[in-house]
Amino acid sequence: MKQRAWVSDPNIYAEAAADPVGFWAKRAEEIVWFEKWKETYVDEPYAYKWFVGGKLNISYNSLDRHVEAGKGDKVALIWEPEPPNEPNRILTYKELLAEVSRLANALKKLGIQKGDRVGIYLPMIPEAVIAMQACVRIGAVHTVVFSAFSAESLRDRLLDSGARLLITADGYWRRGKLIDLKPQADQALTGTKVEKVIVVRRTGHQVPMDPRRDIWYHELVQGETDFCPAEPLDSEDLAFILYTSGTTGKPKGVMHTTGGYAVQVYTTCKWDFNLHDDDIHWCTADVGWITGHSYLNYGPLMNGVATVVYEGSPDYPDFGRMWQIIEKHKVTVYYTAPTAIRMHVKWGDEWPKKYDLSSLRILGTVGEPINEEAWLWYFKHIGGERCPIIDTWWQTETGATCVQALPGIGPFIPTVAGRPFPGIRAKIVDAGGQPVKVGEGGYLVIEPPF
Repeated sequence: MKQRAWVSDPNIYAEAAADPVGFWAKRAEEIVWFEKWKETYVDEPYAYKWFVGGKLNISYNSLDRHVEAGKGDKVALIWEPEPPNEPNRILTYKELLAEVSRLANALKKLGIQKGDRVGIYLPMIPEAVIAMQACVRIGAVHTVVFSAFSAESLRDRLLDSGARLLITADGYWRRGKLIDLKPQADQALTGTKVEKVIVVRRTGHQVPMDPRRDIWYHELVQGETDFCPAEPLDSEDLAFILYTSGTTGKPKGVMHTTGGYAVQVYTTCKWDFNLHDDDIHWCTADVGWITGHSYLNYGPLMNGVATVVYEGSPDYPDFGRMWQIIEKHKVTVYYTAPTAIRMHVKWGDEWPKKYDLSSLRILGTVGEPINEEAWLWYFKHIGGERCPIIDTWWQTETGATCVQALPGIGPFIPTVAGRPFPGIRAKIVDAGGQPVKVGEGGYLVIEPPF
């Protein structure tokens, strides 16, 4: 692991702590900027700015730069539908760029401009990734809503964000059942600013279509050119809004800006999972969550690896579905939640034993603390006692992982996430903001520059 690791020297923590701004400036040089920043970091309390004056585009860094580097025929996205008898869909970087460009051009023809809000209410299908990438490509601000959320939840987010357009689907499959999505979307639109609705035909069943408002996705992009220049965006331009339930009241829209988000997600995805060209990365999170944004879509694609998208349930048609997908696509990095691991523990060791999981080299956990029993089961039965478990702590507000053990450094201890990522200064404080003693609990805080 250390031989392939991007970082294997523990001194990286001290070096980054001594100059966190310089640390992130070095990481930023690894992605493409149309114009380099003039100031790396501006310290304005409650409005900290990163890479001021720099211009870039997340979609360009996810797609174009790999195609231009001669990697256009490399696999970018592997989609696995839930119905086992339905063929999977594979898109190369060149093909994904073409799909994104066609939709981006269509959005512009519908009047969507830089800064406009676009709602995305899609299941786990390739078009979810395509829609997100098309938005950031032209500078539109996407708001992705989990497809299992109610019409009321969708309406709240469309109203608060001021979305002008919604991208949804007719339906999707879950545990072998057709889930009707379009009527939910229709119900949510009352009182919103949504002018047009783009509908992806996923299941093919009949759904209500308003001819004045609704447009089939396949008809919209048909005939569109597959070339759409990526819009140069200011580092501080808004990339997306993602709603979190928070602790009280209505959902709160977390706003992530382009430059800081891009650099942190690119770097953490690369270092956390030790990504290389030959990796097949599978983050099981839905695109409706920040984990899906950062480690299913933008992080893997910015790093030029293949990302897996699975439409359905982990127990359909049986309890071995996830392991069957790992074997089928030779997944190398698997990132999932402790809740899912505990379900697999309950279902039994015999299921992973039926499949060849030898392609795996790194495992990850996200979303909640992992208990020791689940950690040890994951390490033994899925990782074969050879794969490090990267236990990550972060949240919607941070945009990317903040605490974990790096694969080339460790240590990997059951139930222990690890250290703050290099360049991130964190500590535990009491209610008065004073650091607590070793072994005492308190509040986890991250200090600027962050």
